[in-house]
Amino acid sequence: SISADLRGAPELWEERMAPATITLLLLLFAIVMFVWERIPLAVTAMIVCIALVLTGVLDAGEAFDGFVNSNVILFVDMFIIGGALFQTGMAAEIGGLVTRFARTERQLVVAIMLITGLMSGVLSNTGTAAVLIPVVIGIAAKSGFARSRLLLPIVFAAAMGGNLSLIGAPGNMIAQAALQEQGLSFGFFEYALVGLPILLVGILFVATIGFKLLPDHKTEEIAADSLIETTAAVPQWKKNASLVVLILTILGMVFEAQIGIRLHITGAIGAIALILLGVKSEDEAYRSIDAKTIFLFGGILSLAVAMEKTGAGEVIAQSVLGLTGPETPMFVFLLVIFLLAVVMTNFMSNTATTALLVPISLWISTQIGADPRAVLMATVIGGSLAYATPIGMPANVMVLGPGKYTFMDYTRAGLPLIIVSTVVAMILLPILFPFFP
Repeated sequence: SISADLRGAPELWEERMAPATITLLLLLFAIVMFVWERIPLAVTAMIVCIALVLTGVLDAGEAFDGFVNSNVILFVDMFIIGGALFQTGMAAEIGGLVTRFARTERQLVVAIMLITGLMSGVLSNTGTAAVLIPVVIGIAAKSGFARSRLLLPIVFAAAMGGNLSLIGAPGNMIAQAALQEQGLSFGFFEYALVGLPILLVGILFVATIGFKLLPDHKTEEIAADSLIETTAAVPQWKKNASLVVLILTILGMVFEAQIGIRLHITGAIGAIALILLGVKSEDEAYRSIDAKTIFLFGGILSLAVAMEKTGAGEVIAQSVLGLTGPETPMFVFLLVIFLLAVVMTNFMSNTATTALLVPISLWISTQIGADPRAVLMATVIGGSLAYATPIGMPANVMVLGPGKYTFMDYTRAGLPLIIVSTVVAMILLPILFPFFP
């Protein structure tokens, strides 16, 4: 059976190689254009999406399936709900309360990251970012600080906080499901053994050295001031209603498993309720939706689909792992697996990266006789460090428009944080999750 598989391998490899090569070339094109930014990010994403169809790598249904992805629907929901909180002026009022306790910009960053990180541990990290983004925009409007310096810390903290529990991020459950097939499992808060130190050290880094790396786009402040003036005459009941709907939406997301309603459906109910209550009109709801975010995320998802379908992601993984040999020290194996997840997660969705690498990681653990829990923990933690690009996780895309960020804004602020997080992980993983216990 094995020899038959080996005889058929060259033919299978040739069949997969052409689509995989096209996919890898388009990935390279996307990376170059995202960094160069001579054309808008969303346009680059759509070029890749269309090219995958024209080259026959994906059919039209597969390529455009990303536009009805549940995360895209959640984006639309939260643009509408968050827009109501902002347009009525309630976000600015909440911001006023927060700024009484956090008076400096640095204190605000710490408070925002701590709240986001802890919430992400018990709520989806994407959902947490979605509900806090409009609140932080309100804080920026009330305090006068540039929102571009406050929004990036949200997505950093959401990514780090996702590693505080099994339910913090989809990748955590993917690894758990694979482990259970081996008769093993992670405890509910076991990810936090590594995730919590990364969160705390990450907050400390952003509040000190990383604080200088946060982008400062001053042009937003005038728009925020004018918005405060226009919302002064909004009836108080609309402000209260926007807050109540947001709170009920958050509760629905927190108890997703208990009520059996998924995040994007809960968000849709909240968005529809705002329109039916008259808090905002249908036209205002449409205007709240950031089309650039939808096209960027929906378009680039086609690349993630192609990488999985053609085996391009596996080609990358196997090529990197092929550099190691049987005599390679355990720490080097750990570092290679971890860095592979880090690199891939910044150019694919973190969920797709984890889904792709989990079976490969299990294969590696079998080959070298390592503890599967240790290898998967390294994979999941590495796959969560999606700080350096706007496409690594859904929350990164959500702040792109409101923060007026460029691709390099993420890289300048996020890459040093990845290095810090990697150092923390490389200290803790060999101690807490040794490959050969």
